[in-house]
Amino acid sequence: MTGTLYVVGIGPGLPHAMTQRARDVIATADCVIASNLYQEFLRRDGTLPPESAEVESPGAGGAATDGGASARDNADGKTSAGSESGTVLERPGGARQTLVRSTMGKQIELAREAFQRVRAGEDVAHVSGGDPNVYGKSDLLFTMAEEEEASDVPIEVVPGVTAALGGAANLGAPLSNDFCTVSLSDKWRGWDEIEEKLRAAAISGFVIVLYNCWRDYQRAIEVVREERADDVPVGIFNDAGRGDAGRNLDDETHTITTLGEATDHDDEVGGMGTSILIGTHETTVWENRERAYLVTPRGGRDVDDF
Repeated sequence: MTGTLYVVGIGPGLPHAMTQRARDVIATADCVIASNLYQEFLRRDGTLPPESAEVESPGAGGAATDGGASARDNADGKTSAGSESGTVLERPGGARQTLVRSTMGKQIELAREAFQRVRAGEDVAHVSGGDPNVYGKSDLLFTMAEEEEASDVPIEVVPGVTAALGGAANLGAPLSNDFCTVSLSDKWRGWDEIEEKLRAAAISGFVIVLYNCWRDYQRAIEVVREERADDVPVGIFNDAGRGDAGRNLDDETHTITTLGEATDHDDEVGGMGTSILIGTHETTVWENRERAYLVTPRGGRDVDDF
């Protein structure tokens, strides 16, 4: 019998922001593939066992199989791929779980290992920050499944809260009308394509959420300014949903400014955890006694429309 490969979105990373489905899959998987940062987050509420629960270190699993990982039997009778590339931890109740560290430069190898483990009967949770379908891990794993002819491997995507949604919640209600996301990363496409999408989104009246803002965010803002007024509200947010565990500015932050002044906030654009939300002519700043919020009414409706 084969297991299942779960591509699990964990939202910002802190356990409180995960769906119950994501938490359950990670807690019961035979193998979890996650970066060091996400491992740290998932230990906070016991979704992953603590490091002190280690019972077997990498390379201690015995003779290797053809796939490079050692085979062993779990207590429930499943054949697992062993611990050649992962640490084996003991969960409360005695069940064992292999934890494999995910790194950016090892995604192809990790995908192959995940397929091998599933074929050996394991359920594998491949952790992705945010939502796997929003600049996450899901497309890579499906692409690798096609490349490796892994049509025998069941794959299930478990959604999570992406930065656009988490950041918008902090800012108020800026996504209540049509919106889109645009990544500024030019790793797989040129700037000409990015600029074309930005301009089309600006002309079409979408609220725009920019990802990967450490790449030419000033350039992106200038493109949108050519099509949108300078007084349009903009929100800059870092590590939405991470609270004081933010990795960019040592905290979760959000700032409300305008399109014309957005490039004056270089010190608040901290890297991969930063996203920028650009409003439309309908987006307004609303304040109560506590703070300011961004609001984009759906279709410009008001109270009478309800």
